Amino acid sequence: MLSFPQIDPVALELGPIKVHWYGLMYLLAFFFAWVLGRYRVKKGALDISQERFEDLLFYGIMGVILGGRLGYVIFYKPMYYLSHPLEIFSVWDGGMSFHGGLIGVLIAMLYFAHKEKKTFFQIADFAAPLVPLGLATGRFGNFINGELWGRVTDVSWGMVFPNSDGAVRHPSQLYQMALEGIALFIILWIFSSKKRPTGQVSAVFLMGYGIFRFLVEYTREPDDHLGFLALGFSMGQWLSLPMIIAGVILFVVSAKQSNRQPTQSH
Repeated sequence: MLSFPQIDPVALELGPIKVHWYGLMYLLAFFFAWVLGRYRVKKGALDISQERFEDLLFYGIMGVILGGRLGYVIFYKPMYYLSHPLEIFSVWDGGMSFHGGLIGVLIAMLYFAHKEKKTFFQIADFAAPLVPLGLATGRFGNFINGELWGRVTDVSWGMVFPNSDGAVRHPSQLYQMALEGIALFIILWIFSSKKRPTGQVSAVFLMGYGIFRFLVEYTREPDDHLGFLALGFSMGQWLSLPMIIAGVILFVVSAKQSNRQPTQSH
């Protein structure tokens, strides 16, 4: 068994202001997206200026924060937050839904695509490789908070998390950081480094995240107020299945449309 590192969730106190590690992880995520996005613009991954990219990033940040929080409230604890509405704003205490954040980002990209007179998937294919490193930092923030821990296990790297029942559990936050974050970033960065049919980078993101999340959920403790749902799946698994299906369909359709395009003679 490994010892859980006792890290104070509060990174810095400035008088009455408390800066939480969880919030700093989000700032780091947005920094990664900014650096990677500027690089992709410079390489011609999307025909926009650096200034317009920063507008897109701003819209995306708002989508992540608003969508992620509202998604958590609606998908996971609607009755609790109905009784404690002011706690909806306590984002620093944790409680963000990736699937809600994804919906928020999709809305932001639709708005940006409309403003720039580009297709939605041109924007989505550009943005997809910017996301996974942010997911990695978010999962590390979950780990520091000692939240969203895994199921009981006897593996040698299991941990006893604070505020748990004292059982040795999987550090599933780190599994998610490694798979949904680092591994998915490497896959998408390599895949998007060559010209692909429009929509395929987005499709790989949907399939990759959905598959990794679905698998890791087998080691993650389901939310105690939800437990296991139909077919013994967790809420995270049920929310990931549509992503996998949509990714497969999008990949196939984009490949077929690309093959139908007439070739130009030179």
